Amino acid sequence: MTGSLSAAFLLHRRSLMWSVMRIVRDPQTAEDLAQETYLRAARAAESGPIEHLEAFLYQTARNLALDHLRRHRTRGNVQVDGLNTTEIEKVPANIPTPETVIIERERFHRFRQALSALPERAQTVVMLSRVEGWQNGRIARHLGVSERTVFNDLKLAMVHCRDALQRLDDG
Repeated sequence: MTGSLSAAFLLHRRSLMWSVMRIVRDPQTAEDLAQETYLRAARAAESGPIEHLEAFLYQTARNLALDHLRRHRTRGNVQVDGLNTTEIEKVPANIPTPETVIIERERFHRFRQALSALPERAQTVVMLSRVEGWQNGRIARHLGVSERTVFNDLKLAMVHCRDALQRLDDG
């Protein structure tokens, strides 16, 4: 079986590599995965004959490419060789410190207080503009006011909230 496997692999090697290349988008990785395909097929052939060898090669190559993508996404886009566990543990986590969480919660609380002190229409304008992402014209039509009124309400609200947060930061 090894002779027919080798012959089939050599016959389809380039096509296998291109199939893998379409998935992983890296020539070196495609080459490595094509070689891994041969090794996996050889191990499978030791257990018994492979009925549809060509289909087995292509399916194995495709599975290896998809597994590679999953591992790559799980690890992230950056992979650094040569780092030991101690060095990796020294990399700070991408999460805020407890102090930052407390500060941001207080800022959010202060922002909500400042926003709630505004007239209801100004609060609505801020929510529709900044949270929902609506354009001023859409907000104006929704509220039955002019775009200039929406602009002024938004300006008033943003200045008011900014000043409240600035007092917190200064205090």
